[in-house]
Amino acid sequence: MFPVHMSIASHDGNTSRLPVSSGCEGMNFRTFRWTQTMLFAINEINNMDNLLPNTDLGYVIYDSCFTISKAVEGTLTYLTGQDEAVPNYRCGNGAPLAALVGAGGSDLSIATARILGLYHFPQVSYSSSCSALNSKFQFPTFLRTIPNDKHQSSAMAQLVLHFGWTWVGTIAADDDYGKYGIKDFKEQVEEAGVCISFSETLPKENSPEDIQRIVQTIVESTAMIIVVFSSDVDLSPLVMELIHQNVTNRTWIASEAWITSALINQPGASSVLGGTIGFGVKRADIPGLQQHLLELDPYADPLTEEFWETNFNCTLDYGKALQKAKEQANGTSPKAGGLAVPAGLCTGSESLPQLKNTYSDISQLRITYSVYKAVYAVAHALHNLEHCQPGQGPFIGIGCTDITKFEPWQLMYYLKNVHFKVPHTNEEVYFTDGDVEGFYDVINWVVEGNGEIAYVTVGHYNGSADPADKLTIMNGSIVWNNEALEPPRSVCSENCKPGTRKGIRQGEPVCCYDCIPCADGEISNMTNARKCVLCGGDHWSNDAHDTCVPKVIEFLAFGEPLGITLIVISAFGALVTFGVSVVFVVHLATPLVKANDALLSFSLLFSLMVTFLCSIVFLGEPQHWSCMTSQVALALGFALCLSSLLGKAALLMLRAQAMKAGRARAKAAAKAAKAAAEVAANNGSPDVIVTNSTSFSDIAPRLKPDGLTFAHQRVIAAIATLIQAVGCTVWLIVLPPYPMKNTSAQNIKIILECNEGSVVFICCIFAYDILLAVVAFIFAFLARKLEDHFSEAKCVTFGMLVFFIVWISFVPAYLSTRGKFMVAVQIFAILASSFGLLACIFLPKCYILLLKPERNTEEMMRPHDKTRDGTSTGTSASLATAATEVNATISTSNIED
Repeated sequence: MFPVHMSIASHDGNTSRLPVSSGCEGMNFRTFRWTQTMLFAINEINNMDNLLPNTDLGYVIYDSCFTISKAVEGTLTYLTGQDEAVPNYRCGNGAPLAALVGAGGSDLSIATARILGLYHFPQVSYSSSCSALNSKFQFPTFLRTIPNDKHQSSAMAQLVLHFGWTWVGTIAADDDYGKYGIKDFKEQVEEAGVCISFSETLPKENSPEDIQRIVQTIVESTAMIIVVFSSDVDLSPLVMELIHQNVTNRTWIASEAWITSALINQPGASSVLGGTIGFGVKRADIPGLQQHLLELDPYADPLTEEFWETNFNCTLDYGKALQKAKEQANGTSPKAGGLAVPAGLCTGSESLPQLKNTYSDISQLRITYSVYKAVYAVAHALHNLEHCQPGQGPFIGIGCTDITKFEPWQLMYYLKNVHFKVPHTNEEVYFTDGDVEGFYDVINWVVEGNGEIAYVTVGHYNGSADPADKLTIMNGSIVWNNEALEPPRSVCSENCKPGTRKGIRQGEPVCCYDCIPCADGEISNMTNARKCVLCGGDHWSNDAHDTCVPKVIEFLAFGEPLGITLIVISAFGALVTFGVSVVFVVHLATPLVKANDALLSFSLLFSLMVTFLCSIVFLGEPQHWSCMTSQVALALGFALCLSSLLGKAALLMLRAQAMKAGRARAKAAAKAAKAAAEVAANNGSPDVIVTNSTSFSDIAPRLKPDGLTFAHQRVIAAIATLIQAVGCTVWLIVLPPYPMKNTSAQNIKIILECNEGSVVFICCIFAYDILLAVVAFIFAFLARKLEDHFSEAKCVTFGMLVFFIVWISFVPAYLSTRGKFMVAVQIFAILASSFGLLACIFLPKCYILLLKPERNTEEMMRPHDKTRDGTSTGTSASLATAATEVNATISTSNIED
């Protein structure tokens, strides 16, 4: 059974008369070659001495017209033995039918195999590769000499994966061959991550609308790779439309049913199908076949007659030729002898070799070779049946059977177990569950210089090999569409480079995605990563986000410019403080130094030197000792400094209050004396002279000291400092500061810094320093109007204001910076406040000691009262004169005549 014709002839569908078998139309030269190959094989077998030497093979050929209904009709005709199909009835004599070779396409074989399986009738197919036919439950007597499509689907899937195509379109014939083949292909590629751009089905009947719709889908799709599972007959209309619309720049993956078909390889197809890659079954050269094909007898049977007439556009029927000549002569009577040999009559001696068509082309004998093997398989099974050794037969009860009257199921046994070598090729053929080995050639369509397409083998597929060795491709030998050297790219989205991840688009296939850059701290070091990986705690992503690199270790080092600058400023401050101390030591015996309690002054200078030098400890890589030393030294240094200022401010406040009270009493006494003198004068004592000689400068030497002495100031400073020392000691014992790695402040850096250990402790420690500063400021502010030449109360007030301004501005600056700059801000605050206190407290004294020594006298240390015009008379005591006690006395003298 061969699909010699492409379709059945159309009929009117009249049901008012007896149904008749439909005729066929559209002869297929390729399938007609298959029929002649079967005849060639039968003749070759009948001439052999070692294969069926005592038996000749006969044949019956039926044309299925590539239609299921005709295939079923032919199957019933075989079984009944007569032209009329009568199910379950056989009326015929002579040699039994051995097996059916056919029926062509997979859907035809499925229809025939269901019927033949009911009668256990053997069927050997040469081109039915559908995977559905491997079910022995449904098709128990079906065998084939063409590989199962499961192998071909796997081969196509591996080809797609081999070239990295992830975005493909599929087209399948509307039959079991196309549907099952594409189904198996989709399952395998989708499991590997390939997406299907579109999936179309070719219509079985002529439908220009459907063909145009499929072409439009191909044009609109971005898929550059299209997989086609179809026969050449079903695909031909689509190819014609593609050529018509000049649809190029696509790479086609072909199934074995059309990869070498001349029906597809039409003029103009090279622009559309050039570069096609497909799979073809085994190819072979069959000696003598071409001669057999070219020696065809045109009168042998109706099929050969039709073939001859179609090829040479003539008729072998003299009557038809004569009638056609008359019609061409417009009905006029031809001259005598004019129609002796009609022009349209075939002579029967036309030259077949000159045609060079598909029929005589034996360059790609693939399905033809499969037909050849199918005939030999049946012949070897019959040979084994005929030469069964008596007593060794396989059949229960009878052993062997007679070749002249055997049952179909008996031949089926031998067919299933046949094992032979094909003549001329020596290929071993055997069936495993009705199938043969899955071996294919990978074929590439190469456009030659004359525009013709050549079939070039560029690889192989062996379904029985190891998974890694199944597909062998010679990439360099492939010529792609438009003669490109590199394989085409067919992806919905380009590969995501390292440093990015796939972001699936909502509602689209997984192959369509956006490449999303990895977030900071995350990397992807492979192509098409599905997610980004978070770097470890001590690592961070590089700029490309494809590698985790160690974070930058940051701390304020001694050797960097900022560190050197801070060290220089700190050292300068310490040297200036030391210089002031030297000046005070040199002038230790002078009234100014004596009047300012040298010990308290030196403690203040020592504390400032500590604050200058402790800022250096903040530099460098934090260590346990440096974390504890820096914070504690800073707290104690400021505590000692502020405690000393607190003692000075307390004395100044008390002096200011005492002098204020003395002035009030002196003013009251003066008013009383003046009133008494005026009364005496009014009483008539003209000889009495009244004078008021009361002066603040006169009474100053007679001031009595109060209870606050140098010792009291020292005690205040010592107790205040001791309280801070106790607090720092408890802090260091309970929760001391320690070095730590701060990985949260900045993503790309590890900041080495000191952890305070306890926020509560450090807040209490520095809150205590702030409390001392506030109290000292209040005392100094209350004493700001104390009248003397140095205005020490005002200097202390300004010093504390500088201290507050520096540390108030420090807080937002500190909180707004990160890393080593936090340490720099803290050091700047320490240095600025220390320089402010040093300048405000000691600059006026150094000015007198070094530049105005004439003012460094006891007289200048004494307090003086203001004149009425607001100017001072005399010299007041020094701002720091703690030994001078203030006491207000009033003396009046009445001088009489």
